[in-house]
Amino acid sequence: MKPIGTDPRILSLAAEVAKSPEQNVPVILLKLKEIINNTPLGSSELKKIKQDIYCYDLIQYCLLVLSQDCSRIQGGWTTISQLTQILSHCCVGLEPGEDAEEFYSELLPSAAENFLVLGRRLQTCFINAAKGEEKDELLHFFQIVTDSLFWLLGDHVQLIQSVLQSDHFLHLLQTDNVQIGSTVMTMLQSILQINRSKRTKMLLKLNRQKEEEDQRLQLQLQRRRAMRLSRELQLNMLEIVHPGQVEKYNREIEDKSALIIQKHWRGYRERKNFHQQKPSLTEHKAAVTLQRAALKFLAKCRKKKKVFAPWQGLRELTDARRVELKQQVDDYVRRHPGSPMLDVTSRELHAQAQERLQHYFMGRVLEERAQQHREALMAQISTNIEQLLKAPSLKEAEGKEPELFLSRSRPVAAKAKQAHLTTLKHIQAPWWKKLGEEAGDESDVPKDELSVELGTLFIGGTKPP
Repeated sequence: MKPIGTDPRILSLAAEVAKSPEQNVPVILLKLKEIINNTPLGSSELKKIKQDIYCYDLIQYCLLVLSQDCSRIQGGWTTISQLTQILSHCCVGLEPGEDAEEFYSELLPSAAENFLVLGRRLQTCFINAAKGEEKDELLHFFQIVTDSLFWLLGDHVQLIQSVLQSDHFLHLLQTDNVQIGSTVMTMLQSILQINRSKRTKMLLKLNRQKEEEDQRLQLQLQRRRAMRLSRELQLNMLEIVHPGQVEKYNREIEDKSALIIQKHWRGYRERKNFHQQKPSLTEHKAAVTLQRAALKFLAKCRKKKKVFAPWQGLRELTDARRVELKQQVDDYVRRHPGSPMLDVTSRELHAQAQERLQHYFMGRVLEERAQQHREALMAQISTNIEQLLKAPSLKEAEGKEPELFLSRSRPVAAKAKQAHLTTLKHIQAPWWKKLGEEAGDESDVPKDELSVELGTLFIGGTKPP
C-alpha cells in the first residue's frame, strides 16, 4: 500500500530507478543521502521520508546493489560505502507499518549479513593491496562499513545474536592485521555494551512488571479480604436481628451504602470540577488584581492632575444661561435680605477666610508628607522582613551577613536587647530559680540594665560618637 502525500523527491527518484539501466542504479541511489541529510534529525518529516523510501522498495534496491560484485558497480568501494550508510540510516527509526514481519525477519538480517560480507571483501582487498595509499583508502571504507553495521545494531538489538554467531564475523576476528583487528575489536566492544544495556533494560522492565503484578495481587487480596469480612459481619448481624426485622435491617444497610457511595461520588465530582476550574479561577484572580492596581494608579494620576492643574477659568456661559442665573441670584437676595456690614468687618471676615484656607492647605501638605513617610516606613519594614527571611541563621552567617540582622528602628533594637538580656538571665540563673518556670516566660528587665550598651548599637545607619 503506497503512502498518501509522498515526498515528490522520493517519487521522482523511484521513477528514475525504475527507468534507468542496471549499471546506473547505484549512482542514482546515492541521491538518497542528500535527501536524508537535508531533513532535520529526529523530526516527523524524516520518519515520513524513511517510510516512503521503504514503501517504494528503494531499500531493497540498496540491498541488491550491495550483494553485487564491486568491480561491476560504478564508483567502486566509494559508492558501496555510501550505500551502506544510506541503508543503515534508512533502517534506523523506520516504522514499517503493515509489512513489519517482513522487515524484521527478512530485510534486517539480510542487511546485517551483507555488511559482514562487505567487511570480509574489504579485509581481503586490504591484505592483498601493495600500495600504502590504497591500504589507507580500503581501511577507511572498512571503518565506514563497520560503523554502518554498529549503527544498525544500535537500533535493532535483536540482530546482535545472529551477528556474533555469523561465520563472517568470526573470520573478521581471526585476522592477523593489527589495523583491521583493532577496528573489529572496537566494534565488538561497542556491540557488547549495547547488549549489556539491553539486558539491563530488560531486567528493569521485568522487575517493574513483577512489582506491578505484586501490587495488583495484593490489591485483589485486600478486596477479597474486605468482602469476606463484610459478609461475615452481615451474617453475624443476621443471627442477632429478629427474623421479622431482617427486611428492615437490609433496607437500612442499603440506604447507608447508597449514602456512602453518593458521598464519595459527589466528593470526587466536586474535586474534579475544582481542578478543571482552577486555571480559570487563577486567571480571574490575576485579572482582578491587575484591574485593582490599574484603577488605583489611574485614580492617583487623576488626583495629581487635580492638585497641580492650573486654573482654567469657568466654562463659557450662554446668554440665556447667564440671564437665568442672574434671575436666580436676584430672587435669592430678595427673599433673604442681608444685614448691612461695615467695611472693617468685611475685611476681618476676608482675612479670617484667607487664614483658614492657608491653614487648610498647609495641613493638607503636612498630611501628604506624613502619608509619604508612612509609606516609606512600610516599604522599609517589608524590605527588612524579606532580608530577615532570606538571611541565614547566626550559626551559618559569614562575612557581612550578620549586618542583615541589624534594625534601623530604636524600639525594635530595644525589644531585641530586652529579649537577649532575658535569655541571658534565664541561662545564668541558678537551677532552683528555674523551678516552675518555662524557658519562654518573659521577665521584667530593669531600665538601667536595658540601657546598658544600647547607645553603642548600630541603629539607623549611624553610630554615636
